[in-house]
Amino acid sequence: MKLLSLFLCTFSISFTAHAEPPKIPGDSPVAASASSLSLSAVTEAVLANNPAIKEARAKWEALKQRVPQAAAWDDLKVGGSTRLGRFVDISRNGFTDQMLSVEQMIPLSGRNRSRERIAAAEALGALEEVRRKELDVVAKARVAYFRLARDYALLELNRANASSLGQTVEISRAKLEVGNQGQAEVFVAENEVNRLEETRHDLLQSVSEDETQLKVLMNRDAFSTLGRPGALPSPAHAHFPVEKLRGLLLNNRPEVRSTAAGMTAATAKLELAKREWIPDPTVTVQAQRYNGAAQAISEVDAGVSFNVPWLNAKKYRAEEREARSGVEAAQRALEGARAEALGLLHDQLQKIETFHHHVELFETRLLPKARQTVQTNRTNYESGRESFLDLVMSERSLRELEATYQQHLADCQTAVAELEALVGSDLGYFSARQRTSKGEAK
Repeated sequence: MKLLSLFLCTFSISFTAHAEPPKIPGDSPVAASASSLSLSAVTEAVLANNPAIKEARAKWEALKQRVPQAAAWDDLKVGGSTRLGRFVDISRNGFTDQMLSVEQMIPLSGRNRSRERIAAAEALGALEEVRRKELDVVAKARVAYFRLARDYALLELNRANASSLGQTVEISRAKLEVGNQGQAEVFVAENEVNRLEETRHDLLQSVSEDETQLKVLMNRDAFSTLGRPGALPSPAHAHFPVEKLRGLLLNNRPEVRSTAAGMTAATAKLELAKREWIPDPTVTVQAQRYNGAAQAISEVDAGVSFNVPWLNAKKYRAEEREARSGVEAAQRALEGARAEALGLLHDQLQKIETFHHHVELFETRLLPKARQTVQTNRTNYESGRESFLDLVMSERSLRELEATYQQHLADCQTAVAELEALVGSDLGYFSARQRTSKGEAK
């Protein structure tokens, strides 16, 4: 399978404050660990260890074993009989005393081959369920990874904002001492510090929850330690080749492939219904021995028997009509799966475009202006040309914008992960970003 490589994002992060990572109550000091957690390592661990994926694979392996069972001939029948007693006066060779028979049905109609195709199509459907489970679990793991990276970025912002606000509190207290500011403004500044402390604890809880979700998906002990993810990238604008994505979607999406397998199974069932009109002969060979004979086998008989389906035409015609309706239903299901998949692809591409717009708007316009406003208000406040309330409100607005920006970054990465799960293919996007990150690290 040829994978489509999409290079969408140029990694950058504008926050450089790196304080001591937090310790999560009830767990090991995960954030304090020097080990890093990469997205590729998470993906590999999930695919190798996730119980839901292993369960789906086991079910697929079980269904594969039905294929040779369906293709096999009926079992050979062997029978034997011997005389236990005779209560009539006849000659010794008037009746046989022992008999051995061998009976085998010959599937000349090919019904076993039709059943084999049905079983193979059902096994293929189970394989597509495995692929869907893998895609969904990997997408969930990546979303949890992006959320965890967002949480850590917000914690860094929280520390940087607390440090900045601490300076504001010191300035307020200094102004209070010289009588240039009231006590109420100092209280407002201290309340802002308390609000940041409350936010920090909420973020610590979010870190714990996202780490736990990752550990569960990776089938790791919930109380084990986990490394820290890298910073979220800042996506640059890129063009998604829609036609290539359409091709990948229709060829690789598990739901489409599963309904296509259902179409194959329905066609095989119709073929089987038609073959029900063809009788399969049963060949019988019998070896008999007379008690008065000296040889081990006195005579050998052969026979053939077969069912007569034409006398029960109503039954077999109904079976054929049922199979034809099944083919039509499978065809409509395939058409519906394709139409639904294309609709989901259209909406997902629009979602990615929307999130990219949000990120770009914050990076180029909202955040630079908000930071400039805070810096200007801080300078004016220190010189007495700006009110304390204006400074506090501008700092609070900047914090909210920075938090929203981090959420948009996570949403943008999540949307790409959802796109891969939707299409049913590894688009090479995250592996390319991983290589880029390693190259930049060097």
